[in-house]
Amino acid sequence: MKLRVGLGFDVHPLETGKDFWLGGIKLPSDKGAVGHSDADVLIHAICDALLGAANLGDIGFHFSNKDPRWKGKDSKFFLQEITSMLSERGWQIENVDCTLTLEKPKVNPFIPAMKKTLAPLMNISEDDVSIKATTNEGLGYVGREEGVNAYAVALISKK
Repeated sequence: MKLRVGLGFDVHPLETGKDFWLGGIKLPSDKGAVGHSDADVLIHAICDALLGAANLGDIGFHFSNKDPRWKGKDSKFFLQEITSMLSERGWQIENVDCTLTLEKPKVNPFIPAMKKTLAPLMNISEDDVSIKATTNEGLGYVGREEGVNAYAVALISKK
């Protein structure tokens, strides 16, 4: 069996009055992430981790933020497409481990719903999706609530 690991990172600015999509669900928040698609920083980091593990470039290569087809697009679409790309090449997603960095809202109560949403998109169990969240202790753009970060590591295998 061949194993590969990929690392993903994404960042988006936050803006008052925007919807805040994170992990495929809409969170209650006075601020939301800004981007070309729905700006779901967690899904984008997972996509980059998966693409990196399979040596297939990054999310921007496949779904350019200059392409009007992806304007306002639900990021769950990107994750499904990338899962299909990997499957077509014989790769199976084994697990993903993610860390979110934001001051608020507190996301721990929403993690089960995120896992329930994300796992089927990758054809894995909820137990194979790890999501953690931390603050930036008031430091930097995250601490000032100007942006949100997500990191993801993915393990894929091929028989």
